[in-house]
Amino acid sequence: MNNSKLLTGLLSAVLTSLGTCAYAYGAPPQSEQASAAPSARTDSASAPGARKTFTLKELFESAETNGVHLRPLLTAEKQAEKEVSVAKNGRLPEINAALSLSFIGDGFTTKRDFSDYEPAPIPHLGNGFSVKLEQALYTGGAIKNAIDMAKLQGTAARYATDFQRDNIRFRLAGFYLDLYKYANLRKVVSQNIAQARQVLEDMNVRYRQGTALQNEITRYELLVSNLELQLLRIENTLDILNQNLVVTAGLPEGTVVLPDSAIFAEALPQNTPSWWQTEAEQNAPLLQLAETGVAIGRKAEALVKSERLPQIGVQAAWLLDGPILVEIPPIDRNLSYWYVGLGIHYNFSSLYKSNRKLAASRLSTQKAVEQLDVERQNIAMAVHADYIRYMEAYRTLNTQQKSVELAKRNYHTTSTRYAADMALITDMLDAANACLEAEQQLVNARIDILYFYYKLLFTTGKI
Repeated sequence: MNNSKLLTGLLSAVLTSLGTCAYAYGAPPQSEQASAAPSARTDSASAPGARKTFTLKELFESAETNGVHLRPLLTAEKQAEKEVSVAKNGRLPEINAALSLSFIGDGFTTKRDFSDYEPAPIPHLGNGFSVKLEQALYTGGAIKNAIDMAKLQGTAARYATDFQRDNIRFRLAGFYLDLYKYANLRKVVSQNIAQARQVLEDMNVRYRQGTALQNEITRYELLVSNLELQLLRIENTLDILNQNLVVTAGLPEGTVVLPDSAIFAEALPQNTPSWWQTEAEQNAPLLQLAETGVAIGRKAEALVKSERLPQIGVQAAWLLDGPILVEIPPIDRNLSYWYVGLGIHYNFSSLYKSNRKLAASRLSTQKAVEQLDVERQNIAMAVHADYIRYMEAYRTLNTQQKSVELAKRNYHTTSTRYAADMALITDMLDAANACLEAEQQLVNARIDILYFYYKLLFTTGKI
């Protein structure tokens, strides 16, 4: 086995993207749980502060209570609720009052040919006061459709919040499980460093006895150096992950998050693909948001159509004006009168203006329907892919458990043979690297199961 190739593979495994973290299920034996638990010492990757073990549920609740990512959407929900109240104001009567004071200049009278000019003195102080009331009885559905539209927009705001909440939870799950993975990886690498240093000491003793070569020591020193570099990168990764968790969950600055190993004891369901597809159809926020978009489009069409219908309402008014200018000479008195009746308003221009608006609204609705079909297909494909990976993760775990068993057996055998001068240093290097890689892959395999389970929950809107 090529040693440099193995080392390159190990280093690249550590530098995998934080977004593609592995999460796994499978309740490991008690001894494995103990070895998998994060180190009790303070992470050099984390600023000094409170160290506390958090469950994923606690982080979810903290993000919703203290995090800032949901606040704009929650405010948008409140705004949408107010918009419903504003739309309902259309049912209330319109009451207007007007008061005016004016200076009226003198007038004059003439014949129709503007001859025979005569001045016409007019009382100079003019006043006016009116109170008018209009109560809509029939608006062609405009008021009702406006209220329904506001409610639909409020529903869309809630679904947008739900999707963002699910997205934040999935991100937290990713950071959390990555933190667990790299904490375990740090422990594995630290153990291998200690083991490699012990082997290096034994080599130095054998070198002084004349039974080992200097180049053998040099090669093992290179292995230790690469493991230490790998450990440094793991520590830096843990620092980034912890900060991401603290900020996203709205935890106090300086908090050191310790993952709860009990997460591996959860019994995860292995339902059928059709069950997951049904859950996605019923719960996925993106689908619900797209369905609401279709409803909004159709309601917009109804609003445009209401412009073509007459509006009927009750009208009542009381007016007081002075002086009375319709008489000659003007009468320096106030004239008061009132009326009650029905008013009908019809906008004839809507017959030719609303056609283009209606056509645009129908296209908008068609677009929303097509977008709904796209979202439905995308979610169906995502659920299918996530389910396949979820089941594959269980098979991978079984394989990796066997690989660790074989790698440990091989390392023990090679170590015994090397101590008896029956194996080369390259055999020891290969065995050590194979054991390290197998242990890392076992941790990843356990976490993979949890990751794809939470991915399924996120895709189906059940996280």
